[in-house]
Amino acid sequence: MRAARYLPNAVTLLRLGCVPATVWLIAQNHLTAAFWVFLGAGLSDAVDGILARLLRAHSALGSYLDALADKVLLVSTFISLGISGRVWGWLVVLVVCRDLLLVGFAAFMHFSGLQRRVAPLLISKVNTVAQILLAAAVMGHGGTGLFPNWLIGLLSWVVAGTTAASGAAYVVSWRRRMAAGR
Repeated sequence: MRAARYLPNAVTLLRLGCVPATVWLIAQNHLTAAFWVFLGAGLSDAVDGILARLLRAHSALGSYLDALADKVLLVSTFISLGISGRVWGWLVVLVVCRDLLLVGFAAFMHFSGLQRRVAPLLISKVNTVAQILLAAAVMGHGGTGLFPNWLIGLLSWVVAGTTAASGAAYVVSWRRRMAAGR
């Protein structure tokens, strides 16, 4: 039973392993396969959370690994879709810059002793879902025509708005913590 405590982290590591496959499949224009690998990786995010709750296997390592896996999967996928011309370049820059901001500030807050735990804000969770939906819709459209262009356009604007709102919310939150920590 003791080994089961590590199962959520193993699922998270499996999600990290999906990143090179997703990037390679997008680069090779195998968008249907990329869609399914990406979808599986996205579903693993829910699975590791459920397992952590059921097994009472929450850990600081798990919270960092989960956040890292999400960032690496989404940023790599968005960069790949941007390079292939399937996602607007400015949107890719916005997504990447926000994640660099988050990682940089989270590291600063952690090492300065102002924040010990990675706790995503609600707007950040909404943003992650929107990014997953957009990436999946783009790959699904390119591979199977499953999703219409208007939906991809709408999701692109939703991602832009939630990405900007999430970045701003984190800056405000961290600024408050820094002021309270002095």
